[in-house]
Amino acid sequence: MSSIYLSPSVQELNPYITGGNEQYYMNRIADAMIPHLQAGGVRIARNSPGDTLEEIVAQSNAADCDLHLALHSNAAPPTLPGALRGPDVYYYAYSDEGARAAKFFSDRLKAIYPQPDLVAVIPNTTLTELRRAEAPAILIELGYHDNREDSQWISDSTDDIALAMAQAVFGYLGIPLAGPDPSAL
Repeated sequence: MSSIYLSPSVQELNPYITGGNEQYYMNRIADAMIPHLQAGGVRIARNSPGDTLEEIVAQSNAADCDLHLALHSNAAPPTLPGALRGPDVYYYAYSDEGARAAKFFSDRLKAIYPQPDLVAVIPNTTLTELRRAEAPAILIELGYHDNREDSQWISDSTDDIALAMAQAVFGYLGIPLAGPDPSAL
């Protein structure tokens, strides 16, 4: 059975310009992904909002999963507040499997994000979850929570984002998109 470690953001102090916060919306998306993943036969391990980054990585490694998926939203630097848009899909720069997974996630995001040309795939060597997770790891910044359009898109599209992320998981793991119950997807 294939498995995933879901790591929605634990950053409750990152407010959305349209209301709510990063932790709230990323956990809503993770919650909405679970029925899709279960319908496809994927075993799920997951962090909790109070977990530290060190605990999250340790839990992921102990779970011995096939993929580590971190869900986040971004904020522009202080010199560009609200000016940036678009999802960024990060993977560990020295992981061929991470790069392969990033392609599945960016393709699914391009299919649902209002401006597909703004979806970027970015290799990284410094993000802890990418660097220290033993499974191939992806960290997705689904948009900029300080940008009104991105903030609204995330808050209005949690179910669509969850389905797209589950479909990317299936693609990466080689699970048919229809899964055992096509109506569940």
